[in-house]
Formats: sequence, structure tokens, C-alpha cells
Amino acid sequence: MKKKQWFRLLALLLAAALFAAACGDDDGDSTAADDGDDAPAADDGDSDGDGDGDGDDMVEDDADDADDGDDGGDMVEDDADDGDDMAEELATGPGFDGSTINVGVISDLSGPAAIIGNPLTAGGQVYYDYINSQGGIAGQYLIETVEIDHQYSPATAVQVYNDIKDDVVILGQLFGTPITNAVLESLKEDGLVAAPASLDAFWVREQNLLPIGGPYQIQAINGFDWWINEGGGNVDQVYCSFIQDDPYGEAGQEGLEFAADNLGFTVTEVARYVSGDTDFSAQVQQLQGAGCEVVFLVTLPSVTGGALGTAAASEFTPQWIGVSPVWINVLAQSGLAPYLQAYLVIVAEGSTWGDESVPGMAAMVERLEEFAPDQPPDYYFTFGYLQAHAVVQVLEAAVANGDLSREGIIEAMNGLGTVAFEGLGGDYFYGTPDERIPSTENTIFIVNPEVPNGVEAVATGYRSPFASDFVFE
Repeated sequence: MKKKQWFRLLALLLAAALFAAACGDDDGDSTAADDGDDAPAADDGDSDGDGDGDGDDMVEDDADDADDGDDGGDMVEDDADDGDDMAEELATGPGFDGSTINVGVISDLSGPAAIIGNPLTAGGQVYYDYINSQGGIAGQYLIETVEIDHQYSPATAVQVYNDIKDDVVILGQLFGTPITNAVLESLKEDGLVAAPASLDAFWVREQNLLPIGGPYQIQAINGFDWWINEGGGNVDQVYCSFIQDDPYGEAGQEGLEFAADNLGFTVTEVARYVSGDTDFSAQVQQLQGAGCEVVFLVTLPSVTGGALGTAAASEFTPQWIGVSPVWINVLAQSGLAPYLQAYLVIVAEGSTWGDESVPGMAAMVERLEEFAPDQPPDYYFTFGYLQAHAVVQVLEAAVANGDLSREGIIEAMNGLGTVAFEGLGGDYFYGTPDERIPSTENTIFIVNPEVPNGVEAVATGYRSPFASDFVFE
């Protein structure tokens, strides 16, 4: 009886705390970050293999590989030795005045998802500040960000997009799945490229989008392969899912079904919730009544707290396996933390915050301390930082090609090849949209309130042998 009363108290505490703090009145769409993405999210990749721990090679890729003959420490210089001749030959477009490259950021800076949007934006800004400290793109063109707030409203996003579109070379962040969907047709009409802060699978084949990370389907595939082969699970357990009733949830469910077919287990029950729901007792009863032993979680952070708080109060203790957007730092400091430590695994990207054995982590923390010392460790900061890295890759390639017009940006993006993220995220191959190959590796996290952002990696660079068999269409 005391245990049940304790669980119920936790649920009440969460109802008061998490729904106010963790994303407010989420409209139910995924963000990478988002969806958390993503979030990610989420966060993010392979080492470049040099093992030097300085992170400098992160700015290099097949498009701008060390023309100056240096060892990578000059990474942002690329063709800087061409000097003023480059500026004279460079084809230009909106957002470039011959010396400064404007990069747009359309994010939630004050709305219900600002708890995600602000660290995302901060991560990107730190990376751009670092690039500028090295001389800018190609060692001579500084980046200036143009930030604008959509307050997580698709209608507002369309309006502010129209306000900003003629003043930027590229959108370095477009936060949110509903936001990206609202603006996507305009991006196509305007020929403008945007980096979505979302891990929705639909972005993989979109010409005007620059996605990073492994989509939710890949997270599901890798998560369940890890669980059955390394995490202590088996195919005879009762597998279920609890998903958001929209494309975000269905993307995760698609990955779960693909994993089930390849691993030989059966998905017994699917519980769904609708955006705006705050009472999850019916779904928890559904899952509990079906005898679910492992439940795949495709939710946003506020729903994670509410749903698992309800489960705790009901003494329902399956193994929960969640995609990256289920997490937010505040959960680790909530009354639900002991339950989450015992029963939640998160599939995302990256590594434990501050793990300097990961080359990209050491560099990122050093740059954060230099350029944003007041920014605390955050699950979504890394995703924004890596988005900026991908954007810089495109800009470096465009300058090397002599074309910063919108057509030149697309050509540069389509010719990037493999971009590595030094252990902070999985490699992503950029060709034409039908040639793209997203990351197929993930990190498995457990909850640990003692680490800076509340999650600790127990397996990094995990890749199911059949993850690459999944076809994005």
C-alpha cells in the first residue's frame, strides 16, 4: 500500500511540474529536437577517425578537403588563399553582400517549445561563432545569424518566413515538424534550402531540406536490435507501443514493425494519444491490460512525464524504449526520476555530455565555454551545434564552387558526399535527394540524474545489421 501511495504522489508531482515546464501545450507534432527533434533529439555521429580530440576536422568534408595542404587544424580556411579573387568570381544571391553571409534561424524562442528552441539556437550560434573566430567561411566570409521567433505556430512561421526569406543565403534552423511542413512549399518555390530541426523521415528525399541524424525509423530499428541482442530482452516478450497519433508517431511505429519483422517478435498492442491530451489513464490501462512487457514510446517530453507518471501510479512497470524526443533534462530532476532510471531507455545520438573520449564532444564543450559560458549542458544544444556544422559544410562547398546563389547552394549540398560529425552524430551521405543516405547508427541512453543533462550513454555508435535495409521513399 505504501508503494502505491508513493507512486501516486509522483504522478501528482509530475502533473504539476512537467506539463508547465517541459514544452507546455505542445501541439503534438514532432520536433527533432523536437520532436524534440530532433531530438533528437537529438543529437548525432561518427568520429572522423583522427582521434586527436580537437574536433577541428569537423568542418572538413569531401567538398573542401584541405586545399591549403594543412593537417586539418585550419579546417575553415579551405580556399582562403585565393584571397580577393574569390570574392570577384563568386556568384551571389540574397543574403550575401560580398563579405557577410546571412544565415536564417526560424525557431521557437518564446513559445511553448522554447525550452527546446533556445538551446537549439544557442548550439548553432556557438558553432558559427567558432567559425567566425577562424576567419569565417573560406577564411574570409563571416557568418551573421538572423534569428526570428515563430512561437511554435505554423501560421506565424509562414509569416516570419516571408519576412526573412530575401535576407538570408540559407535557413540554418527551421524548428519543428509542423513548422517545416507549413513552410516547405514556399521553400521549393523560392529555391531556398533549410535545415529542419526534426528527424522526420519525410525530409530525407526533399531537395530543399538539409536534414541530419538518423530518422525515427532508424532509432526504432537500432533500439530494439540492441534490446534483444545486448539489453537483456528476448523475442518472446510482449511488445507494444504508445505513440502520438500523427506522422511522427507513425514513423516510429513503421520502424518498430520493420524491427519486429527482422528480429522475429510480434507487436501485440498499439496505444495512441492525440495532441493536447493530458490524461493518459486509458492508454496505460490498455497497455497494462494487454500484458505489455516492452513498450515503444514515441512522444514529446511533456507527454512522457504525464504518461509514465500515470504508469508509475498504476504500478505498471514495463521496459519503456523511447525515441530521442521523449526526453528533456527536467525529467531527471523530477519526482519521477527513480521510475525513469529503472524502466526507461532512450535511443538517440551522441554521447554522455562531457565524455572527452569523443573527439567532437571535447571540442564542443571547449567552444561552449568560450562563446556561451552561461549555457548549461542540454540535450538539444548538441543538435543545434551539429546543424550549424552541416550548414557550414554546404557554405564551404558553395564558396569553393564559386557560387553562393540559391542554385549554387543546392548544387553544393547535392555534391557534399559523406559528412562526419566526430562522434556527436552519425555520418550522413548527401547527394541528390534520391541518393541521400541518412545516419544508420544510434546511441542507447539510460537516465542518470548525476550526469549534466540527465542521460548516460551505455552504447554508442550502435548499428543494427539490418538498419541499412530500411528504404526511405
